[in-house]
Amino acid sequence: MRRWIMLALGTAAQTAACAFVYGVPYLADELRGQERLSLTQVGFLVACPTAGLVLALYLWGAAADRWGERVVIALGLGAAAGALGGAAWAAHGMTALGALLVLAGAAGASVYSASGRLVMGWFSAKERGLAMGIRQTSTPLGMGVAALAMPPLAAGHGLRGAFGFLAVICAVIAVLIALFAADPARTAAAAAGPAPNPYRGSRLLWRIHGSAALLVVPQFTAGAFALVLLVDVRGWSPTHAGQLIAVAQGMGAVSRILVGRWSDRVGSRLRPMRQLAVLTAAVVAATAIGTAWPSPVTPALLVAAIAITSSTNGLSFTSTAEHAGPAWSGRALGVHNTGQNLTAAVVPPVMAAVISATAYWPGFALAAALTCASALIVPVPRRTAEDDAGAGSGAARRTITA
Repeated sequence: MRRWIMLALGTAAQTAACAFVYGVPYLADELRGQERLSLTQVGFLVACPTAGLVLALYLWGAAADRWGERVVIALGLGAAAGALGGAAWAAHGMTALGALLVLAGAAGASVYSASGRLVMGWFSAKERGLAMGIRQTSTPLGMGVAALAMPPLAAGHGLRGAFGFLAVICAVIAVLIALFAADPARTAAAAAGPAPNPYRGSRLLWRIHGSAALLVVPQFTAGAFALVLLVDVRGWSPTHAGQLIAVAQGMGAVSRILVGRWSDRVGSRLRPMRQLAVLTAAVVAATAIGTAWPSPVTPALLVAAIAITSSTNGLSFTSTAEHAGPAWSGRALGVHNTGQNLTAAVVPPVMAAVISATAYWPGFALAAALTCASALIVPVPRRTAEDDAGAGSGAARRTITA
């Protein structure tokens, strides 16, 4: 029972962090009206939490490896609550608000690096896929909380109400983590002394990071442009398009749980990841065709693309932590998160430029091609004892196929 409590706490912490990291876009109207900011300035503020996040991920991961998950998550969320409180009650002007959002993102990075490590440590290899799949639903959950709460709070109470709400959520969960979270027991090998660097002498982790970063491309292509595509190509209203996308995001969250359970049953994370990458490439390619020749099937293809492109996220995180070992998992997850968030920051403007210069279908075709490249990069061990890597074994790292 205790491990499920740790999973709930880790998922709640990640959900709170995702709510403010990805919640600023839902304040665009208020920022343009109350603060008199241009759309370009609003875009700058939207990027601020992610910028802080990327800068601090590895450092928080190293801190988690050294001092444990509970302290790191509680301190990080507490600091994020302070920065968001400053944004609510003390910030005046775009510069001050942007600086506080960068600080909040940097503090919230603690959760991205340590909450996965917390979950991994409390679950055995036979349950980690399911546990991490549940934990990874925190991204759509956080975005859903922000989408539902931020616009009405901003409309009724201004930016103070919206940022104050986020500050309170982070503060409450920080207290819960400090009071009830417990670091997983360290293995005898981890307690014996410094573990060898898993990045030396092996490209395995780098290939996992690279393949996962490439899989972000179809995910953010489908997620970022599905609404405008339905409006522009199929003539839907934004409200109806948003409702369909919400259903697709819910399906994506469920897919993470189901895929995690599948990986537990087959005793492998990377084989399902490669198989899903191939399936994702096929679905996204079909979506490209559906946008080139629009039909009533196009919305269904978009839903399938959004759902399937979310499915591999938990597998890549679980595999990273298992192959890095308990002594290095915090830093490895920090590197992994950094690559994914950098890719997520680059994809929307690059794809927007491609789509603006051509049409929607070349953007989706490019995403499908990069997904094929990801499938080729995924390293698959020759044997199914991947879980040995979770205990620090280097054997699985040395016996991989292309």
